[in-house]
Amino acid sequence: MRRLKEIAVHRLREKASVFLTELHPARDAVERAAVLALLRKRDFDATHHCSAWREGVPATAQGADDDGEPSGTAGRPMMAVLEGAQVTDLIAVCIRWYGGTKLGTGGLVRAYTEGVQGALALADEASAWEEVRILRSGALRVPAAQAHLPFALLGAFPACEALEQTFDGADAVLRFQCPPELVPALDHAWQERSRGGSIDWD
Repeated sequence: MRRLKEIAVHRLREKASVFLTELHPARDAVERAAVLALLRKRDFDATHHCSAWREGVPATAQGADDDGEPSGTAGRPMMAVLEGAQVTDLIAVCIRWYGGTKLGTGGLVRAYTEGVQGALALADEASAWEEVRILRSGALRVPAAQAHLPFALLGAFPACEALEQTFDGADAVLRFQCPPELVPALDHAWQERSRGGSIDWD
């Protein structure tokens, strides 16, 4: 999954309508609202400010807005492109100036799709992305006298990272992160090492 680091802008003309698509880094609702407010103020004379956004690693929330275009012709196609590109923590805003010629449903879907695709391509050319790893979080609970056992398990999996160990009454709890593909192997290894124990996954 990739996270946007800087703004990317793409301009497209379709039958006298101008589509200006901008990608902006935005990690939460406050940042998205600020981007939209800025663009609406700057381009106050535009006909539509359609948008799509994704948030989180992995993406835990997303949304889209047709902003007056026929339902499903703008925000949804824009979102589909973002999903396919596996990008997150950004908002795509496509600003349209209507040129007097109707594009029809198919034409609108194509224009908004190509707008986001074009902005993504420019972001690729500018190396405007950072790779982000998707990690699973888990906890290993053992009697305090066996507090070393979770460390021994994680030592066999170099891709795992111990986060913190705490003590809860008579138990020791070690929290850790790991790539999701290691979950089955870790579950199996811990069952054997702890004689039937299980990992508490978030």
